[in-house]
Amino acid sequence: MSITLPASARQLGPADHALVELARRTIDAATDAGPDEDGIHTMGAAVRTADGGAYAGVNLYHFTGGPCAELVALAAARAAGAGQPTHIVAVGNHGRGVQSPCGRDRQVLSDYYPGIRVIVPAPEGPVSVEAGDLLPLGFVPPAD
Repeated sequence: MSITLPASARQLGPADHALVELARRTIDAATDAGPDEDGIHTMGAAVRTADGGAYAGVNLYHFTGGPCAELVALAAARAAGAGQPTHIVAVGNHGRGVQSPCGRDRQVLSDYYPGIRVIVPAPEGPVSVEAGDLLPLGFVPPAD
């Protein structure tokens, strides 16, 4: 199967690789699950902001839809007084690498931060794309 990347796709630069590494280190330190085990904390995420800060978070799995790592990282950045988020990535525990955001996260990113660059897996290695490209023809409320 051939995958067509959106026009906004960009190769990762050094700052992007550092963000991936922050997310990886965060989940490696925080996971509560062994290999091939279920756990509460199995995904890490990192956010870079316009003011140069980097903030991390982990998921809190719950069958009712506990917060994903991306949303926790965005909230941590905001709680720290950070500027506008510009990049985000999620990484799975136990070396699972960069993961694509779930549907709910795509909706949140598209609604609140449509220009944020989201690092996602691709056939030739991770790339960043604009959040708006992850949810084509997404919901846009009518103008008043």
